[in-house]
Amino acid sequence: MRLLLINPRFPESFWSFKWAIDNILPNKRTTHPPLGLATLAALCPENWEVEIIDENIESIPLDPRADIIGVCGMGVQFKRQKELLTFYKRKGYYVVAGGSYASLCPELYESLADTVVAGEAEYIWKEFCKDFEMGEPKRLYHEHGEVALTDSPVPRFDLLKLDKYQAVSLQFSRGCPFRCEFCDIIVMFGRKPRTKSLEQVGRELDELRGLNINNVFYVDDNLIGNKPLAKKLLKFLSEYQREHNYRFHFGTEASLNLAYDEELLELFRGANFGWVFIGIESPDEESLKETLKFQNTRQDMLASIKKVYSYGIEILAGFIVGFDNDTIETFDKQYRFITKSGIQTAMIGLLTAAPKTPLYERLEKDGRIIPDANNSDNTKLSTNIIPKQMGYDEMVSGYRALYYRLLDNRNIAIRIKNKTRYISNPVYRGSYPLGEQLKVLSRFIIHGLLPGGFSRIFHFIRTIPFSKPRQIPLVIQDWIVGLSMRDYIERHFIQEFEDVNHLSDSYLGLIEKAFQRYLNLGALEVSFNQVKNAAANLSISMKGWLDRDFFIRVAPHIEKVLKHTTSSVTLHIEEFHEAELQHLNRLLSQLSRYGDRINIAVHEKLRDRVDIDSSVFNLVL
Repeated sequence: MRLLLINPRFPESFWSFKWAIDNILPNKRTTHPPLGLATLAALCPENWEVEIIDENIESIPLDPRADIIGVCGMGVQFKRQKELLTFYKRKGYYVVAGGSYASLCPELYESLADTVVAGEAEYIWKEFCKDFEMGEPKRLYHEHGEVALTDSPVPRFDLLKLDKYQAVSLQFSRGCPFRCEFCDIIVMFGRKPRTKSLEQVGRELDELRGLNINNVFYVDDNLIGNKPLAKKLLKFLSEYQREHNYRFHFGTEASLNLAYDEELLELFRGANFGWVFIGIESPDEESLKETLKFQNTRQDMLASIKKVYSYGIEILAGFIVGFDNDTIETFDKQYRFITKSGIQTAMIGLLTAAPKTPLYERLEKDGRIIPDANNSDNTKLSTNIIPKQMGYDEMVSGYRALYYRLLDNRNIAIRIKNKTRYISNPVYRGSYPLGEQLKVLSRFIIHGLLPGGFSRIFHFIRTIPFSKPRQIPLVIQDWIVGLSMRDYIERHFIQEFEDVNHLSDSYLGLIEKAFQRYLNLGALEVSFNQVKNAAANLSISMKGWLDRDFFIRVAPHIEKVLKHTTSSVTLHIEEFHEAELQHLNRLLSQLSRYGDRINIAVHEKLRDRVDIDSSVFNLVL
């Protein structure tokens, strides 16, 4: 049996760190590999041929040699997952849908896939493989029982192109003991954390050590959900690190009650955990009580953050705006808290009700769910809830203004200075060898510091801890994070669509004038599609012979549209000649930095001649 597993391309968000990946980090394409697919591959029969394609780093094959194509996906990947399943099923492949969103909402996949795998895979995937070999696969495999993680195999890391990722993912536990109203983790994995054995942890680390990996992210939703077991793990990891000369740099997710346990903090530092992601959500105690996040109300949160910092551990944090208790004043409260805390990777999102969560059920009952609205990506200027104490547009505008406020040069610097007051001896010393760190520094200066002019250079210099050189890698990392997040909001947090789209329309006129000859011959067609309160799309259709001069001259015109507006561009390739191929490839190379805003539709008869990299551009299927 030949099995192809595909991780669909993610839409860009804060979590993509696109600017940093593209401009700063050496030879990386994205942040983390698909751990779920690597685990699924390890559950397959030994005689199966398995291939993993991650569309975030490589292009999908349009005519693969496969008996089964499995497509995973989180909620934010659903649109692309749906496209892939539909495309391959129409071509006659047996398609299987799985992943976290199929586990949460399997009913959405009934018409898209031949088989849906919902829930944890350790038992039901083996059942599917057996049934498929016998020619009797079921339409749905749904895990309703409790999976013992001791039955989970070492993931097939050998099937992943690990050098293309910023860090490699591992998992120790599933489940979280808390009851946060907005969270779907307890819906899928329950409130009783289950863990792998320490022997399993050791085998996984041995595998990564053999593959020359040193940067590891434990993806557990709360690594300390069961503190006694977490302490056993951390003691094991500390011993492992000592034996192997502290080979690994670790990071993970944990709850804020980490700060209340000094033994736990000491163990984190001893195991070489440089950072933790903590769901802080709100500095307002009433908002925390409303969403049942009582674990954040037991001590002063700012004092708790300083406590974690005192052990040299960096904090990344999630924040939410839109709770029933929140008002327009909430944005100032969030700004003051984030600034005082020094948290640079402050992932602020609009409250979003994910399907099947207690929050969704409550708001649906109250008539406060917006049908067909965004319910999976809280880093956009939209959500699916109607706030209680402010208008929807007020909430979106306040959210946008908060990010612009936090991410100007001055406020990036203020947060760094606040943090370096509390984190005097950071665990993080840079996760690359010295030579690579110097390359990162030079790229940061060229692509990040100098383009910001005198203001950015001034604020950067005042954040350099000359008396504490061990903090310098952390300071540079925080500037890279801040500038990457700023780049995202400048390209995506646009509300003045009418003015921007008018500019796009004027560019259309320039393109029509410049290429009138090709339009008259019917070899080219251009149009401008505008939607109210949304970015426009410039459509360019290649319908006949286009010479070298066309490709050379059209590139700067398209770049102007992408650089100076928020519009997307769609290239329709309907007719094509071999002589045009090198010119097209040169054009695409020039436009690749804007790939997330370029859609390319290739006529089916040309797909074997025109190869489009779907990891760079949005390949229309």
